[in-house]
Amino acid sequence: MNQTSSISLRINEIDDQVDRWWERWRGVSSVDRLFYAASNLGDFSLIWHIVGGIRALPPGRRPRAAVGFSALMGFESLLVNQGIKRFFHRSRPGAASDNPTAHQLREPLTSSFPSGHASAAFCASAVLARRSKLGKLWYLVAGIVSCSRIHVRLHHASDVAAGASIGLLLGKAVSKLLPKD
Repeated sequence: MNQTSSISLRINEIDDQVDRWWERWRGVSSVDRLFYAASNLGDFSLIWHIVGGIRALPPGRRPRAAVGFSALMGFESLLVNQGIKRFFHRSRPGAASDNPTAHQLREPLTSSFPSGHASAAFCASAVLARRSKLGKLWYLVAGIVSCSRIHVRLHHASDVAAGASIGLLLGKAVSKLLPKD
């Protein structure tokens, strides 16, 4: 077995362990509601566009900031979903649920690796945390959106970890380029 196969096998084992651990939370109605809602809100970075728009509303804020933030989220999505994902052909872990329409989930056709939801969430949180009194709370929201993809079985844990890493790096890089408010 070559080194790449060995690493791939180990990643799959870890993904399986995380999925088995997570199984205890699937079917718990309050947990399902949280994670299915978070997964839906993460589609097309909807939650992040809403947050960006709301942050432009207070007096003294510039609407251009909301447009710029949405443009960043569009760039992130293009980079991950139309760029990075094209290099990988990883299948998704399984059906989103026994009845995916019960939660109105959109099941993407792209590669499972890396998670676009996690990338967008951590990119947004890195930028928002820098410019907000809520600070690290944005990372909690990003973590919920990211983990929702494991809960609903649309991503493996390693997909989420890779997506979160990409998003965090991109968000931190962009944050260094942005002027302070």
